[in-house]
Amino acid sequence: MNKFSEEKLAKVKELISHYPEGKQKSALLPVLHIAQDTFGGWLSADTMDYVAELLSINPIEVYEVATFYSMYNLKPVGKYMFEVCQTGPCMLKGCDDIIGYIGNTLGIKPGETTTDGLFTLKTVECLGACGYAPMMQLGKSYREHLTKEKVDAIIAECRKSAATNN
Repeated sequence: MNKFSEEKLAKVKELISHYPEGKQKSALLPVLHIAQDTFGGWLSADTMDYVAELLSINPIEVYEVATFYSMYNLKPVGKYMFEVCQTGPCMLKGCDDIIGYIGNTLGIKPGETTTDGLFTLKTVECLGACGYAPMMQLGKSYREHLTKEKVDAIIAECRKSAATNN
């Protein structure tokens, strides 16, 4: 099973200290972010059990939260995750076409990762940038007013970045 380094464990304990005794579950969201970032970009059952143990809560309480929010990955993901918004405004502006185009270009469906491990396509609920539809989140940045040409450029940018960082 994965375990946090002393440094990460200290951060977890510091987060827990922000809440009254018996309310350590309140630290669950940030602790899950730390776990996901630390253990390969996703949350295995063992990792979620570990988080439950650290917070002195039942594992099901962690599973409920991790499965509810799209920001947590429950299986391995690619180096580049295309999180395409699929709610009303993006839908009206053609997100279905963009999702289909990304899928066809990369040979995957939403929820899948390319065989080379570079790309994961994920559909998500509102990302709060409705005026820039259709849009997606790529890492910490938003990519807005998506077109097929912009998608091609983003894929090329990611491939170039992956080639330079290897």
